[in-house]
Amino acid sequence: MLVSVVIPVYNEISTLAELLRRVTAVDFPKELVIVDDCSRDGSRELLQRLATEGLSVIGGTPKNRNDVRVLLQEKNQGKGAALRRGFSESCGDIVIVQDADLEYDPREIPRVIQPIVDGDADVVFGSRFTGTPRRVLYFWHSVMNQLLTMLSNMTSNLNLTDMETCYKAFRAEVLRSVTIEEDRFGIEPEITAKVARGGWRVFEVPISYHGRTYEEGKKIGWKDGVRALYAIGKYGLKR
Repeated sequence: MLVSVVIPVYNEISTLAELLRRVTAVDFPKELVIVDDCSRDGSRELLQRLATEGLSVIGGTPKNRNDVRVLLQEKNQGKGAALRRGFSESCGDIVIVQDADLEYDPREIPRVIQPIVDGDADVVFGSRFTGTPRRVLYFWHSVMNQLLTMLSNMTSNLNLTDMETCYKAFRAEVLRSVTIEEDRFGIEPEITAKVARGGWRVFEVPISYHGRTYEEGKKIGWKDGVRALYAIGKYGLKR
């Protein structure tokens, strides 16, 4: 099966090249669909070089050469808008989201998609809260994550442990059945609600997590939490 790894990028120059090296080094049939959301820190220029010169820009070799496509947003719109475009232009049988920072380990992608490969699942969430190593950081972020996951579960009737996780993998047919409306981080509860409403088989797989601080470039904030609450109500309660 071909796996489309959709990578939204916004101002990630400090980690982007290393993340792409790590993704390309993992051995499974894949295409990289990289969507730059109008970065201003040099990420966009790096990706433009990648599009014209190939993997040599990030130290790639013929041994791990992949199908790489770079998509450039005309204006900054948010993660949801970047994923919407990346999903629409992906060609894989399985589609998985990979953030451009180093919080999630690409070596775990084969394990995340395995339930889909085995025919057991249509959608897989990678859970950061089921016993695997994770960096200890912000208490209130953890509380908010648990609250959002609980509220999402109440409206979707799922029993997820980590609704806000980056690692979400889908059979391509699932994404073709979903219309994404949210432009920013509200995409997480939105897509969860729509997957649940569609009756798709959902699995969770434990993943590690190497969170970063705001000084290290973390972007999500309290306004995104408020929008997530709104999205849970809007999409979760819709029938």
